Amino acid sequence: MAGTRSWRWNSCSPSLRAPPLDFSFRGISFLQDLQTEEPRAGPRAIPRSAQGRMLTRAVRLNNNTLNELTDLGPVLELLLENPEELSWLDLSFNDLPTIDPILTTYRNLHCLQLHANSIQGLDEVDKLAVLPHLRSLTLHGNPIEEEKGYRSYVLSTLPQLKSFDFSAVTKQDRSTAAIWKRMNAQPKKAKKREHS
Repeated sequence: MAGTRSWRWNSCSPSLRAPPLDFSFRGISFLQDLQTEEPRAGPRAIPRSAQGRMLTRAVRLNNNTLNELTDLGPVLELLLENPEELSWLDLSFNDLPTIDPILTTYRNLHCLQLHANSIQGLDEVDKLAVLPHLRSLTLHGNPIEEEKGYRSYVLSTLPQLKSFDFSAVTKQDRSTAAIWKRMNAQPKKAKKREHS
């Protein structure tokens, strides 16, 4: 169509409109610290709104010491002009023990990096199934990576993924995940017949 711009996400490429807001390698333990911490400078400045908030859809919080995300919503409201448009979030190399439900409120997430944290239990991945645009996810380097059927479980839970753990999702991956899901599905309880 004339006059429209098409977007094509390439693995975890941040938005082409603006560089990411980068708080990586800052020793941040509490999200409230982002209000006073200066982001890392990049080769291009991030544009700001008239209110002084950042006009970006990408945030780097990797390589810190975060162990919870309770205040992510309020902090992003202060920092970003349109936090609901967040599409790229890097939380890798922190101390997160779970996939916090706050992440599911960012319905436009295309790329979520959670590798090298402390996430345990494959069922944590279930929370991400509500993210319709999620195309790239990293979870390697977490305890869940050691669980049997790790890759197949994630791909059967999130069939829309194009990239998982920095590796393209292949047709063979999808086929294996579908078989794994059928083999590991919980049998439905049979209804008892009532005798009249």
